[in-house]
Amino acid sequence: MDLDAVRTFVVVADAGQFREAANELSITQQAVSKRVAALEKDLGVRLFTRTARGARLTIDGQAFRPYARALLQAEERAAASVRPGRRALRVDVIGRRLAPAGLLRDFHGAHPCVELDVVTLFDADAAIAAVRSGTIDASFRAVTVPVRQLPEGVEATRVHDEPLQLLTGPGHVLADTRQMTLRQLVGHRIWMPGIVAGTEWAAYYDELAAEFGLTIDPLGPNFGIEPLLDTIADSSTLATIVGEQTRLVWPAGYDLRRIPVHDPTPVYPHSLIWRADNTHPALTALRDHLGSALSDHAAAGTWTPRWAQH
Repeated sequence: MDLDAVRTFVVVADAGQFREAANELSITQQAVSKRVAALEKDLGVRLFTRTARGARLTIDGQAFRPYARALLQAEERAAASVRPGRRALRVDVIGRRLAPAGLLRDFHGAHPCVELDVVTLFDADAAIAAVRSGTIDASFRAVTVPVRQLPEGVEATRVHDEPLQLLTGPGHVLADTRQMTLRQLVGHRIWMPGIVAGTEWAAYYDELAAEFGLTIDPLGPNFGIEPLLDTIADSSTLATIVGEQTRLVWPAGYDLRRIPVHDPTPVYPHSLIWRADNTHPALTALRDHLGSALSDHAAAGTWTPRWAQH
């Protein structure tokens, strides 16, 4: 349906005259008549009765009028949904309990008027494809390739390095250790059933394990974080690795221990990925916010994979 014709119908109905409608729309009276005639032909009914005093709605015109207004309102809402500054900023995070979600919460706290649409895609490949296609505005991910090798028009910058910690139950041999080195973890089974081969986080932990001789076990069904915590709490041999900013809640009786790792401290490199020609003003605000809080990823005493040192 021609929305210009619908708009013309509404203006004529409100004005009661074709001439006044033409003046309001800044078109000729002939153009107003043609639009209304085309709409009447499309609908197969007469919408107005022409009289010496102007135009009077027919019964069909009266029935159509509220729906015509609804069509125009829907048009305005549709346009507003993609109008710069009006559409929600759509951002992908690797997990809603992990550090990138915390960064996004901090941004929203600093910019409460910015509407956010938070999604969780599977991995960096899916996120980069979504950024490139415009399905999302940005993504927080580890980027395992040099920026120059990203698809044309896609950019990324390192925004946060998250220190990793060992998580154990109270009966684990390392449970009472206040801090440890990566070398002290050699020979201990680190259970991480959420690792999926081919993903960016698998690439990170594969290199971590290879460089320090760690036993990182991804086997077993991944039932989610709560069953993982259940198992760790009851085990004297299993531990897992979590991010320092990962939000975890467990029953008090579990008495789980988060143990910092030093010499070096393994840090997970989170980057922001976006499309260079994206003009959403909230994306600019997000990049500025993250830039002001950028951690020093070259800090001494930390470890990242070789692919994160581009």
